[in-house]
Amino acid sequence: MRNDPAGRTVGSGKLSTEYRRFVAIGDSQTEGVGDRPHADGSDRGWADRFADALEASSPGLLYANLAIRGRRIGQIHDEQLEPALALKPDLASVMAGANDLIRPGLDLDLTLELMDYMQASFSAAGARVLTNTYPVAPGSGPFGHRVADRFRAYNEGLREIARRHETLLVDLETIPSTTDPRLWSHDRLHLNPAGHDRLARAVFALVEGSREGRTRLALDSFPPGELPDWVQELPASPPMPGPAEFRQNMGWVFRYLLPWVGRRVTGRSSGDGRSAKRPGLGPVSPG
Repeated sequence: MRNDPAGRTVGSGKLSTEYRRFVAIGDSQTEGVGDRPHADGSDRGWADRFADALEASSPGLLYANLAIRGRRIGQIHDEQLEPALALKPDLASVMAGANDLIRPGLDLDLTLELMDYMQASFSAAGARVLTNTYPVAPGSGPFGHRVADRFRAYNEGLREIARRHETLLVDLETIPSTTDPRLWSHDRLHLNPAGHDRLARAVFALVEGSREGRTRLALDSFPPGELPDWVQELPASPPMPGPAEFRQNMGWVFRYLLPWVGRRVTGRSSGDGRSAKRPGLGPVSPG
């Protein structure tokens, strides 16, 4: 048994081997920020893409997505965990912590405790859990070199938690192509459509592999010379001229970095006033 940082207790349970109810919790990555939206304007993202793929091999799959952009791991624990458990998933994704790592005042031990407890909770309820490590690319996004070590330490903790709970882990840190700027949005914080597509395909490959006992997907999961296209490096592109790179960086500072800092100073979040896009289980593609 494991104790919840909030004071509750988690027991042990049997893991599912069939996937009929997929529930995703987390932040902007799982909500789908940065991806090309659906026809109705709603966010798409890797979780929607993955659910589409899983439905093809699991007809009748039900899917809920409780993730909200800007949420820190404590908020995900407090706001999303119990509603997600109430949906009785047999497959649950728990991808969280990045918003904590890029802010001052990080309590890494508590962040890992909360992740451990959430994974333990789903496992105890009979759900297989999905999670990921994070690419470490010093100089990208508002965290840059200052918190690269935080991401490495968090990733090590995530690997240990995954081993403990037999979590399905997409080990993105081991895959160099995940840091390619061409897979990231202009804000340098969120995946773009190509990035969401790659993550969805990685998760799907791991879930399918789990039926044969695989619990981790990393660069060394594939034989040399047999990397699937979503793992391979993108073709080389010519370097950007210095003046153009400077203009691009300054545009990013004014359009994205300064507003991000402003929200931190004023205690606001990009997720203020937002609710989950799929709070209840329903068909992957509603008729």
